[in-house]
Amino acid sequence: MTVTTTSLDRGARDALAQGRHGDPFAVLGRHDDGDGPYVRAILPGALKVGVVDRASGALVGELADVGDGVWEGRVRGVDPYLLRITWPGAVQEIEDPYTFGLLLGDLDLHLIAEARHFQLASALGANAMTVDGVAGVRFAVWAPNARSVAVIGDFNAWDSRRNPMRLRQPAGVWELFVPRVGPGERYKFAIHGPDGARLPDKADPVARAYEMSPATGSVVASPEPYVWTDADWIERRTKAQEPDQPLSFYEAHLGSWMKADGREVDWAFATEKLIPYAVDMGFTHIELLPITEHPFGGSWGYQPLGLFAPTARYGAPEDFARFVDAAHAAGVGVVLDWVPAHFPTDAHGLGRFDGTALYEHADPREGFHIDWNTAIYNFGRREVQGFLIASALHWLETFHVDGLRVDAVASMLYRDYSRKAGEWVPNQYGGRENLEAVGFIQHLNAVVRERAPGAIMIAEESTAWPGVTRPTTEGGLGFHYKWNMGWMHDTLHYMEQDPIYRQHNHDGITFGLVYAFSEKFVLPLSHDEVVHGKGSLIQKMPGDLWQKFANLRALYGMMWSHPGKKLVFMGADTAQWREWNHDDQVDWPALDDPNHAGIQRLMRDLNHLYRANPALHRRDADPAGFRWVVGDDSANSVFAFLRVGDEGDAPILVVANLTPVPRHGYRIGVPKAETWSEIMNTDAGIYGGSNVGNGGGLPTTDVESHGERQALDLTLPPLGVVFLRAE
Repeated sequence: MTVTTTSLDRGARDALAQGRHGDPFAVLGRHDDGDGPYVRAILPGALKVGVVDRASGALVGELADVGDGVWEGRVRGVDPYLLRITWPGAVQEIEDPYTFGLLLGDLDLHLIAEARHFQLASALGANAMTVDGVAGVRFAVWAPNARSVAVIGDFNAWDSRRNPMRLRQPAGVWELFVPRVGPGERYKFAIHGPDGARLPDKADPVARAYEMSPATGSVVASPEPYVWTDADWIERRTKAQEPDQPLSFYEAHLGSWMKADGREVDWAFATEKLIPYAVDMGFTHIELLPITEHPFGGSWGYQPLGLFAPTARYGAPEDFARFVDAAHAAGVGVVLDWVPAHFPTDAHGLGRFDGTALYEHADPREGFHIDWNTAIYNFGRREVQGFLIASALHWLETFHVDGLRVDAVASMLYRDYSRKAGEWVPNQYGGRENLEAVGFIQHLNAVVRERAPGAIMIAEESTAWPGVTRPTTEGGLGFHYKWNMGWMHDTLHYMEQDPIYRQHNHDGITFGLVYAFSEKFVLPLSHDEVVHGKGSLIQKMPGDLWQKFANLRALYGMMWSHPGKKLVFMGADTAQWREWNHDDQVDWPALDDPNHAGIQRLMRDLNHLYRANPALHRRDADPAGFRWVVGDDSANSVFAFLRVGDEGDAPILVVANLTPVPRHGYRIGVPKAETWSEIMNTDAGIYGGSNVGNGGGLPTTDVESHGERQALDLTLPPLGVVFLRAE
């Protein structure tokens, strides 16, 4: 029997018709009013609606249009049932979403509220699954202050009236199971804020896939887990990434590393080209600029909105997994740049997500980055901490990445970062430290150490904040490594000067050794140094063409011999002249020039030398691994020091002459009376140098020098660095 009137009050019907009903399960689906069961559905645009017994296919009732797209009617024997919907041009049979019970368990909701749901994407977001024998997708989103939330997509013609969601109090999570939706479907959330106003449609904060930019929709990801083959790598990486091991990172922006001839630059291309290149060059790791989904390519990924999804620019999530697996098979680690410091304010993103400052602070003095025109996460909110920590773990656990480089840590630690007086809010003690951010960072790093053993966390932190790499149990921030921005700044400033003036800036090289062992450092020559008018590394070098290349070779020689792990940005390996342009590629044709090819060969050889000689890496974080021999010869701009490994490791003497004048008979005391082999000379002809050196090595003489009883009388090449090993 059908009806043409309804017991639904006008306010509830209007709310359904306007897509703002906050409790749809109270009025939709199957109900019994004492006169028998009836079914109600919201199906705007339908021409006819019947109710069909799912088991037999028999029609058990017909619904009538009672206005505003609401259909209602009495039914017989309706457990379970299908809705048979006649649309203009099509007939659809589908299970009623409003007959399914509660989806998320109490434990899920509790862990979300307590910031302890470390597999957040398995609870929130879009998860393809089977419920009561029906395949579909469970949608769930945290929006505690919303008056109503609906999921919209191709499956419901992006109509916010069709699939309103149920609120799970007190967690503030809205959920709905939509039958017969599957992987590949596009979707967003339609939200009414606490004041009833309709917000811009929002992408899913926990989506595991997105549309290709500039489109902004989320995509239901495949539920099929990737089958990994890297168990041996995971087992041995803990040891391989410890401070006494050689770590050399090749930083790359995939889209501008190399352009493919006639094919997409994607993860398959990166597997075919980038991984073998990193192996050949001797790098231990590939470090990728942010690949989390981001709306604006010109941000290089540093303004992300999809912290659980690899950007669609390079392929599907499973394609990225294959890339990581292939890197591990080749013996190369993968580190991702990860950005928890800020997020863009695009309308479809996290900003005022449920009509309130949910992920960010309401006060712009705390919640807005002046420099980057972006919002700042509210690190003091448990759910926000949980969201960010779950994102980090998602990359480490789901995609097996070997570490995260955490961007802009300094901006998180200080409330007055890049702000003038009156533009920031002090902490509870009146200080400038962001105590909530400190707590978040410590929590993040403690959880990573517990759940992803062997993975490394690297801080881009540019201040003298103490204990960045000290364990959290000792009051530190708990990172494994910290970028040594001081070394980078001082060394580049020194190398940019004409050699005639370097004697007046001698401490540009020596000062870094005062604090070189205060943290576990990575020495970065990153993308930040070759953009925004700073010029490329070769452009920074002074002198004529020969001197520029000699200076760059010397810079690399100093870097690879200095305590600390190594990182260079793509293009440094070819000495390209132009700044990095994210729309272009590395200047690979430059390698046809012997000068550029020499730089590439030098970097390759330095990597292999660094990895093969324990004295160059074993005690990177131990002051016993470094000793000045000559640190005060500012007049000649000569530096000499010993790198020492464990007992039995051959010590290595490094001597740098950072003027364009060769020096003969330069006496340096050494601790071992034997032959010292010249194992590296940045002035060698094969690198484009003048071939001034020590003939492959030389014996010591019994002459006291620099506190030692024997010495070497060396020839120092111009603008060159030589490495000598006691044999």
